[in-house]
Amino acid sequence: MSNHHGLGHDSDYSFDLDIDRTKTASLKYDGRQNMFGKAEVIPLWVADMDFPVPPAVIQALTERAMHPVYGYTLYPESLYESLINWLKQHHGWREVRREWVMMCPGIVPSLHAAALAFAKPGESVIVQPPVYYPFFSAVTSTGRNLVQNPLCSENGRYAIDFDHLEQCAAGARMLFLCSPHNPVGRVWSKLELERIIHIAKKYNLVIFSDEIHADLVYAENKHHILATLAEDSSNTITAVAPSKTFNIPGLNLSALIVPDEKRRISITHAFEFLNVSAANPFSIVAFEAAYRDGKSWLTALLAYLQDTIGFVEKYLLTHLPKIQLTKPEGTYLLWLDCRKFGINDAQLKHFFVHEAGVGMSPGTLFGEGGKGFMRMNIGTPRHIIATALENIRRASLLSR
Repeated sequence: MSNHHGLGHDSDYSFDLDIDRTKTASLKYDGRQNMFGKAEVIPLWVADMDFPVPPAVIQALTERAMHPVYGYTLYPESLYESLINWLKQHHGWREVRREWVMMCPGIVPSLHAAALAFAKPGESVIVQPPVYYPFFSAVTSTGRNLVQNPLCSENGRYAIDFDHLEQCAAGARMLFLCSPHNPVGRVWSKLELERIIHIAKKYNLVIFSDEIHADLVYAENKHHILATLAEDSSNTITAVAPSKTFNIPGLNLSALIVPDEKRRISITHAFEFLNVSAANPFSIVAFEAAYRDGKSWLTALLAYLQDTIGFVEKYLLTHLPKIQLTKPEGTYLLWLDCRKFGINDAQLKHFFVHEAGVGMSPGTLFGEGGKGFMRMNIGTPRHIIATALENIRRASLLSR
């Protein structure tokens, strides 16, 4: 890992380095046996990347580690400033006030807290499958009623079924929105988001907008923060984090931006009820350094990922026409339509794991509309993706 600890220029970031993550208690690597029943698979499943984090983050963590006391930690003002400046500079959200920002231990606990705070037991929360699976459990495990508004796919591009959303909204309290959407990779347009706001206003829905992938958006697409489009943002809760952007999800620190004071109080009570806190001396310095100094690294990362998407797209067209890529507008997750294999989900999983030696997330995890799909994480050196695709090609020739 030669010169990558120093603060360098774009050309210094190497996303082609092989970093051995085994024996680091990595879920992605050391959890393969549990997940796939086999340890020898190329792990392209859980959503973290195999790339070294921005040098500024390593430097900040190293400096903090050198201080020999790791006691209870406050959230310093500089932490809030780093986030507020990032949102202003990268997303044009100029209105964020310090008191709107609530630090919290990751987006999944925040989904649970929001369900507790804004829907009573038995009241309905809308989700839009196929979607990140904790969206479902955050509703059901808190005793709320799960209402599904499945996305519709036209020619491999996903869209929101607005007529159906309106029917769902009539009896619901909340909408869990995934924006950009995991796993289908959509970056919702301004028009789509405005229609969501319109429906939410009409039916007095609280929108929890999970925008954890907001920074991972490719050329020709623009992410709009939902709250910036609403005339009145008091019914929006925006969840953001540096974890996906800068590859620090193990540090478990995210933020909610809650403009309405009553809503902040409700969600604070929910967190107190859950008894969770995220103040950790390492997560705080990493969060701050990433947002303060991570921009050039992110620019280089996006260029690298975009090239990988192009590579996968070309490979599938040429060598694996049975797999159709839903081209992502954002995220480093590819939604692969494998229905042309003509086999069921158990067979599909067996094929990828035991015949091709590739471990991806089965589409069925993401609920309705996930049958026959796989989610592939491309946040890894491109030659690893190339090997995985080659393995799949070979296995598909053998299994004819």
